[in-house]
Amino acid sequence: MPHRWCRAISREEKPLTNAVKDSLAAPVENQQVHLDRVAELVEAARRAGADAADAVCVTSQSVSVSVREGKVEESEAAESDGISLRVFVDGRVASVGATAGYDAARLSERAVAMARVSPVDESRSLADPDRLAAKILDLDIYDEASLEAETMVSDALALEGAAHAVQGVSQVMGAGVSWTRSGLALATSGGFSGAYRGSHFSRSVSALAGAGQAMERDYAFSSTRHLSDLRQPEEIGREAGERAVRRTGGRKLPTGPVTVVFDPRVARGLAGTMGQLLNGAAVVRKTSFWRDQMGQSVASEAITLTDNPLHPRGTGSRPFDGEGVQGEPLIAIENGVLKNWFLSTSTARELKLQTNGRGARSGAQVLPSRTNLAIEAGSITPQEMIGDIADGFYVTEVIGQGVNLITGDYSRGASGFRIENGELTYPVTEVTIAANLKDMFRRMIAADDLDRSFATAAPTLLVEGMTLAGE
Repeated sequence: MPHRWCRAISREEKPLTNAVKDSLAAPVENQQVHLDRVAELVEAARRAGADAADAVCVTSQSVSVSVREGKVEESEAAESDGISLRVFVDGRVASVGATAGYDAARLSERAVAMARVSPVDESRSLADPDRLAAKILDLDIYDEASLEAETMVSDALALEGAAHAVQGVSQVMGAGVSWTRSGLALATSGGFSGAYRGSHFSRSVSALAGAGQAMERDYAFSSTRHLSDLRQPEEIGREAGERAVRRTGGRKLPTGPVTVVFDPRVARGLAGTMGQLLNGAAVVRKTSFWRDQMGQSVASEAITLTDNPLHPRGTGSRPFDGEGVQGEPLIAIENGVLKNWFLSTSTARELKLQTNGRGARSGAQVLPSRTNLAIEAGSITPQEMIGDIADGFYVTEVIGQGVNLITGDYSRGASGFRIENGELTYPVTEVTIAANLKDMFRRMIAADDLDRSFATAAPTLLVEGMTLAGE
C-alpha cells in the first residue's frame, strides 16, 4: 500500500495550519523524478529476466476541512507515494507494489519470481507500440492554486450558514471543503514514458428540513478541476437547503403504470449503468445483457452515449490510459445503436478487437474503465418534457441496489414529485419504481440540459411505461 499519513483534528483543536498543508507541496510536482523512478524499475525488471515490464508511480496530496454547528469538526491532510511494477515472463504475469525506500533490483527479482509460478495468461501483455500515445496532451486538468486553511474553514462555514438561512431548514448535517493534487508517471519496456498531473476541488453541504419522523435530508455540492470553476459556497448552501425543504410533507402515489422523469442527478446513475454494460470485462465475463448486441439497436433513436477522455478540464480526463494508450473520443451508442465497448488491451484481445485506450490499472490487471461519460442532450427543454405529461412522477432520488446487469431487472426505492397536468405538484416519498432496463433504454427520451461538469453526465430523462408501487 502507498505511504499515507493523516491527522484528524477534533472540534476543540485548532484547524489545520498552513505549515502542515505546505509540507505536502513537493511530491506531485516532481514529475521528472517519478519518470526516472519508473524507468529505473523497468530496466531492473528486464535485467532480472522479465520479457516485458511496465511501472507506474502514483502520488497525491489532499487537504479537507469539515464544519458542523459553526465549529471545525475535522481537518485532515494526507499524502501518498506508491509505485507498482508489472512483469511478463513466458506468458505469465505478476505485479508488486512498494513505497519509498524500496530496492529496485530486489523488487524486480521478486516480481519475476512470482510471475514464473503464476498461470499462463496469453491475453495479458503490454499495449502494442503503435497504440501508445506519441504526445502527452495538455488537457488543462491541473490547477496549481490551493486553498489556504483559513479560507477552507471560512468557505465551509459559509456553506453551512447559507443552508441554515433557508426558511424551513431545521439542521445542517455538515459542510466540507477539500482539494487534491495527484500525479501519475508510467514507463513501459515497449518504449512509452509519460506523466501527467491532476487536481480536484470540492465544496459540499447536507441539510435537514422538517421535524421528527417527517424530517427530510438533501445535499448540494460542486467538484471541479480548477478552483475558479467551483460554485460559490452561498449558492451551494442555498441549493441544499431549498432541496431539503421542498421534500417535506411527502406522500405516496397510487400503484400502477407511470411515466417517469429522472432528474439529472438520478439520470447520471442510468448513464453509469450503461457504462457498466459497455465495459469490455463485463462482455468477456458474460455479465452484460448487451454482450451479443454489437451493431444492434439497444436504446431509442433519441439516445447517443459518448465517452471523451480528452475533454478540457473534464473531471474524468486523462492524456493516456493505464497502459500508455491515448484514448480518443468514442461514440458508444449512436442514435440507439451499440457501436463500441470500453476496452483495455487484454479485453480487446479476448474479444478479437483493438484497445480504445480505456485501460485502468488494478494490480497485475489493467481493466476497462470510462472517462467522461455522457448521455448527449436532446432537443427539448425539461419544462417542455414535463409540460406534456398529464400524470407522472419526477424522480429526484433513488435508493437500493435493485439493478441486474444480466437480466436487466430494475427496481429502486424512489422519492421526488408528482407531475399533474404538466406541473410538479407535491413531494412523493416511500415508493418503488420498476421496469426492465432493456425496455427503459428503448423508451428513453433526453432533454437539452446536459451538464458536462461531471465525469458521468446526463440530462433530464423521460421513460414511459414504468411500474410504480405505492399505496
